[in-house]
Amino acid sequence: MVITMEPAMQPAYLDGLNEMQKKAVIHTEGPSIVVAGAGSGKTKVLTARIAHLLKEKKATADQILALTFTNKAAGEMRHRITDIVGNEAKAIWLGTFHSVFMKLLRREASSLGYPSHFSVYDTDDSKSLIKQITKALELDDKVYKPGVVLGRISHAKNRLITPEAYAADPTYQKEDSYMRMPRFSEIFLRYARHCVQAGAMDFDDLLVQTYKLLNDHPALSTKYQEQFRYLLIDEFQDTNLVQYRIAKKLAAHHQNICVVGDDAQSIYAFRGADIHNILHFAHDYPNHQMIKLEQNYRSTGHIVDVANRIISHNETQLKKKVWTANPLGEPVQVFRAMSDMEESRLVVDKMVAEKLTAQLRYRDFAILYRTNNQSRNFEEALRKKNIPYRIIGGLSFYQRKEVKDLLAYLRFVVNHNDTEAFRRIINFPKRGIGPTTIEKIFSTAAEKACPLWSVLHHPNDFLSGAAATAVSRFVTLIDTATLKLANENAYTIAAYMAKASGLLKELHEDKTVEGLTRYEHIQELLNSIKQFVDDPENNDPSLGSFLQEIALLTSADKNDPNEDAVTLMTIHASKGLEFKYVYLVGMEEELFPSAMMLGSKADLEEERRLFYVAVTRAQRKLTLSHALSRYRFGKLTNVQPSRFLKEMGGYTTTKTTAKTFLSAAQPIQKHRAKPSSSVRPLSKPTSVHQPATDLTALQVGHSVAHHHFGIGKVLKLVETEGMRKAIILFHKFGEKTLLLNYAKLEILSST
Repeated sequence: MVITMEPAMQPAYLDGLNEMQKKAVIHTEGPSIVVAGAGSGKTKVLTARIAHLLKEKKATADQILALTFTNKAAGEMRHRITDIVGNEAKAIWLGTFHSVFMKLLRREASSLGYPSHFSVYDTDDSKSLIKQITKALELDDKVYKPGVVLGRISHAKNRLITPEAYAADPTYQKEDSYMRMPRFSEIFLRYARHCVQAGAMDFDDLLVQTYKLLNDHPALSTKYQEQFRYLLIDEFQDTNLVQYRIAKKLAAHHQNICVVGDDAQSIYAFRGADIHNILHFAHDYPNHQMIKLEQNYRSTGHIVDVANRIISHNETQLKKKVWTANPLGEPVQVFRAMSDMEESRLVVDKMVAEKLTAQLRYRDFAILYRTNNQSRNFEEALRKKNIPYRIIGGLSFYQRKEVKDLLAYLRFVVNHNDTEAFRRIINFPKRGIGPTTIEKIFSTAAEKACPLWSVLHHPNDFLSGAAATAVSRFVTLIDTATLKLANENAYTIAAYMAKASGLLKELHEDKTVEGLTRYEHIQELLNSIKQFVDDPENNDPSLGSFLQEIALLTSADKNDPNEDAVTLMTIHASKGLEFKYVYLVGMEEELFPSAMMLGSKADLEEERRLFYVAVTRAQRKLTLSHALSRYRFGKLTNVQPSRFLKEMGGYTTTKTTAKTFLSAAQPIQKHRAKPSSSVRPLSKPTSVHQPATDLTALQVGHSVAHHHFGIGKVLKLVETEGMRKAIILFHKFGEKTLLLNYAKLEILSST
């Protein structure tokens, strides 16, 4: 049934919406899933739906909970809603999962044993803590690599596995032994214990502790279930187990949960995203309403057609047929180069020609690639042409050392239990407190079983001479700043600390180019704090409030969309963005699809969804490229075109365009194979089969190990179209179907 409204009765926020979009806006009661194809205007729909709740359903702003995955998406939605309903939009619980739940946890932290101004550990903080723990346990940090350990901790948390449950499970212990980390559970336990003692949460804790709050405290759970009358979730295909569990908890009372997403754009399984959340929503809510947004407003007809062809090869999906009323536009082009270096030169030459012909700006162009290391050749080619470019996903402003140093001082002023902040600042700038003294401080706190800050206030009890004096001066510095918390704003305290700590003096005296740049970064941080304090819409200019605001910022939040520069980025980073002209490069087997994703049907389908995302970033023109040879591990290696090129259909360049294009290339070296033509029918993909590991002996019931999925049990063996497959239940990743010609399995036992 299509819901329509008479034009005279129709609110302004419904103007310009098609019939299915209007249906998604107006159908507000009960569970609903909006399957939003690429470029189908879902942000407009979400914005109008919230406006409808406020104006027509008479919901109050604090009864609406809207969750997104990026600050950019949340900011755009709030801006649009404010244009419709005014200042009422400020009171909506709208933001990323992490920011909204951090706000909730600040209110209820005491119920979990945390201070209201708990610290938020970023990745560097967490890795630093893990290094301290592995050192204390006398473990080899080349085996227990901080990044790997943190990844395993994160994976466990996002599956709601506590350190205690992990340590008690023999299956996990067996898997850790197989991964050569038999003492991982000890690190996990100490890591969790330290975070509580330090009054700190990492990013995963912001979700896990929210779930714990709702699950273990019925009164608080009821409070928020009754408050949030309407729950909306954007990019639902990207949710993980704990995010969905929280959402189900919060929606349990009113049942007005609306999820918006596109299973065809589920590309974050490596971060814990579970595509089954969107695929199984109908099962979890049998009385749901499903609405499909299938009209694409972004791309030309040719691009939409290619996208549909690609995704049709995936078996696991919610069926839809995306279409567009836009013109067909230019055909999608595919070209090949002799090498990866030649590929980058050809792409840049073509870009220059198209910019002049179509009278475009550099910011209209994007180069997308599968892996970060592919950017180097394109950076060099752009620099040779003096073309400005920016790389998305580089170092965030808030991750720069000097910025993190000052922020660590501010964090410690707010939370004296933040030991990672303490380690960073206690002797920087140098104040005569060396490693021996620092370890003495920690060992004394451990022996006396008292907080670090209490020990620091009595340095003469365990230190002598210059070390005791230096510690006493440090305590005075922090105490002075702490006294300002009650009456001074964030900028006043930050400016004081930057000067009193010696940070500004240290950087100002470094007259190198790098030193001056670091000094400017500190000044820019102070500027950002001043802007925060002076913002007329900011009701809380305190230091704690500022630290909360910047705790979850990413590099993408600092990018200027109006900068006239070519954008270089991975396909993963491009999700949610759009560009007039897109170059999708490196379309080769074992690069895209990645060699790491050829072992199972589920992984290959995720790679195909990633390809779909890349294609649908393009508005007017899409060009794909691949090379015949590429440097890998220092050797020039022959490579095969990606299987995805055949799947997308017979799209190619015209002969004239291709010949003109190739004329810009440098002479081809004699030792390289001579191409028959730069334009050709898309070739049949070549699969590179890897040798099996005694897989002829594989049987149902066998316990096996996989390099990525860990340990699992064989449930079923099947053969289709000449390919042997194994259906395996992995302890951590659930059921996977693996192609045995590709999978590298080790048979552990027959039980």
